[in-house]
Amino acid sequence: MEPIWLKSYPEGVPHEVDLSKYASVVDVFEQSVARFADKVSYINMGVRMTYRELDLLSQAFGGYLQSELGLMPGDRVAVMMPNVLQYPVSVFGTLRAGGVVVNCNPLYTVRELHHQLKDSGARVIVVVENFAHTVAEAIVGTAVEKVIVTGLGDLFPGLKGGAVNFVLKYVKKMVPHWHIPGAVRLKEVLQRGERAGFHAVPRTLDDIAFLQYTGGTTGVSKGAVLTHRNIVANLQQAYSWLAPWVKEGEELIVTALPLYHIFSLTANCLTFMRIGAANLLITNPRDIPGFVQELSRYRFTALTGVNTLFNALLNNDDFRDLDFSTLKLTLGGGMAVQRAVAERWQKLTGKPLLEAYGLTETSPAVTINPLDLPAYNGTIGLPVPSTEISIRDDTGHEVPLGHPGELCVRGPQVMAGYWQRPDETRKVMTADGFFCTGDVAVADDKGFFRIVDRKKDMILVSGFNVYPNEVEDVVAGHPGVVEVAAVGVPDEKSGEAVKVFVVRRDDSLTEKALIAFCRERLTGYKVPARVEFRDELPKTNVGKILRRSLRDEERARVG
Repeated sequence: MEPIWLKSYPEGVPHEVDLSKYASVVDVFEQSVARFADKVSYINMGVRMTYRELDLLSQAFGGYLQSELGLMPGDRVAVMMPNVLQYPVSVFGTLRAGGVVVNCNPLYTVRELHHQLKDSGARVIVVVENFAHTVAEAIVGTAVEKVIVTGLGDLFPGLKGGAVNFVLKYVKKMVPHWHIPGAVRLKEVLQRGERAGFHAVPRTLDDIAFLQYTGGTTGVSKGAVLTHRNIVANLQQAYSWLAPWVKEGEELIVTALPLYHIFSLTANCLTFMRIGAANLLITNPRDIPGFVQELSRYRFTALTGVNTLFNALLNNDDFRDLDFSTLKLTLGGGMAVQRAVAERWQKLTGKPLLEAYGLTETSPAVTINPLDLPAYNGTIGLPVPSTEISIRDDTGHEVPLGHPGELCVRGPQVMAGYWQRPDETRKVMTADGFFCTGDVAVADDKGFFRIVDRKKDMILVSGFNVYPNEVEDVVAGHPGVVEVAAVGVPDEKSGEAVKVFVVRRDDSLTEKALIAFCRERLTGYKVPARVEFRDELPKTNVGKILRRSLRDEERARVG
């Protein structure tokens, strides 16, 4: 397909980005902390951290990794925490020391975390103490040599007391601090790292920056290898789109999505760091009243989120009373933005809710709508600069304009592959260098793209990927289950929810018992919301369970 989208680019947005401007993500970071030293970089629970403080704290963290642990360039460091000030300190400190960041969901179960630590070969894990009990069990049999535990007051005394309870509310249960043999507190790490000193480690665009884990058709979570080139490219692509609309050093972006998620990591943590913005970290976005109360204290200019978050905010009376006069940008991604939500958002705030599209494997941005778009248009927008999109049929050939096909992406932001899984990489990459997303899309004559279906069986719950095989593997492990199929079904709150169809071995097995079994082994958003018991499941003539048939039944039933 010819790049017909270029004619729809907003004024001032280049067709290509300059990848030679920065040598690495570390280069981007160090230029920003120097330029914006006295500006606020992050705000969390009322405590502000300047770019200068972030510079010094991340150096101290990196110095500890180098001097005390002998971290070598390319060694992996796992970071497991919600949106707190320790996150950027740990991430940027790791990158500056030459390490590779492995982001971990703090709500992972022992089984999920163990797989990710073992697969990545992480030598170190940094965790907020409220989740240390999971780490204590999960590190057994992995390469983890050192656990760094942090309490919220380890960086700034102002984060003691009530702030701890705030995070415990996020976990929804009181978790005692577990003593892990050999574990060290972050406060001590920073003191020792500052005394030891930090030495810069040259990084190139070809070096790995992040192992960002995502699911797959095998049901095994795989690490997308994101190089410094991938991340720098996506930062440059995002910046080129934002530049005409933002003022460097003057923006305040609300970060409610977890920073360990690729959307928030690149869009909020990195892109807005690039322009010297302040990031307002929301530790517990599930507490909508608390979230809105926090918003009322600041004149925010940008906000990113998923459809379910925007919908929840719109349904809060206090949110509707906020002052939106400084809001410039609202960006929705991770899942489809619903027209009704977008229209309500614009009516309330006076600003459009713009939809974007991306994947873990693309760092993530692939497309975004123009920032001067007057209203929601039902599309995922235009390809970002230096990006090609090809819509292809099942034989790998491009389809005519206006016809649906699989959305395939080629550009400098596309991952280097899956960590130590060349076979899985070959399944998603074409001979001519396109990444096959598994999403079915259609393009119009102005170059705007619209997602119409998903080719793969992935379930999207509030912007998080859930892969049926992983859920099925867990359910099948119950002694009362003969076979199982997991599909995504429409859900008013989360967009989609997980439903499992089960053939029982034991008729006394109940939905409640099976869901409880899953809850012990899966992160909350992966746990089946519904269970339907059947005598048999639909299959092909070779015995493969037809998930699509079950999914179509559900859609027909719903309406």
